[in-house]
Amino acid sequence: MATPVKVYGPPLSTAVSRVLACLLEKDVDYQLITVNMSKGEHKKPDYLKIQPFAQVPAFQDESISLFESRAICRYITDKYPNKGNKGLYGTNPLEKASIDQWLEAEGQSFNPPSSALVFQLAFAPRMKIKPDERLIKQSEEKLAKVLDVYEKRLGESRYLAGDEFSLADLSHLPNAHYLVKATDRGELFTSRKNVGRWWDEISNRESWKKVVEMQNSPPR
Repeated sequence: MATPVKVYGPPLSTAVSRVLACLLEKDVDYQLITVNMSKGEHKKPDYLKIQPFAQVPAFQDESISLFESRAICRYITDKYPNKGNKGLYGTNPLEKASIDQWLEAEGQSFNPPSSALVFQLAFAPRMKIKPDERLIKQSEEKLAKVLDVYEKRLGESRYLAGDEFSLADLSHLPNAHYLVKATDRGELFTSRKNVGRWWDEISNRESWKKVVEMQNSPPR
């Protein structure tokens, strides 16, 4: 029996939740290991050996260590092509290229403004940090432009990379979830017909529902 892979970090982390959603889609056994960042556990020598930037997630598969959520997801889908959702990272070079280009769009265009909004609107208030209104306005304008591109694309295909749910869609779930569920900027998604339809579909996948359950469960 294969040893479960290990994921280090809290489900509330957008990057950790991305990896968890991928593991659940692929039906890969895993062990989630809590890293208490408020106690500095992410800066301990043993942890820095597998995550040199002292962030989350960290990932171990026996002797292999990885630390960037999108790279981890690609690794999981390539190592377990025949488990779970077999088309999550495509089944031929053209599908993979299409998925990769939308993953790049997520990482380069969608993530910067959406991450800024998630922090400023969802996390800063909890941390008693005064929101940066200028940054919020700039980020909202940038994200709106990205979602306008998505709106056109999603009018042409069911999902970003084609007609099947893929890693490209999955990678958007963490930040979009916080913006829709934990801020007053959800209309950025829901007010756009095609983006709203797409968000409704991807956010109701069983894999993501399980991640949200973990986020809402008190830490053990």
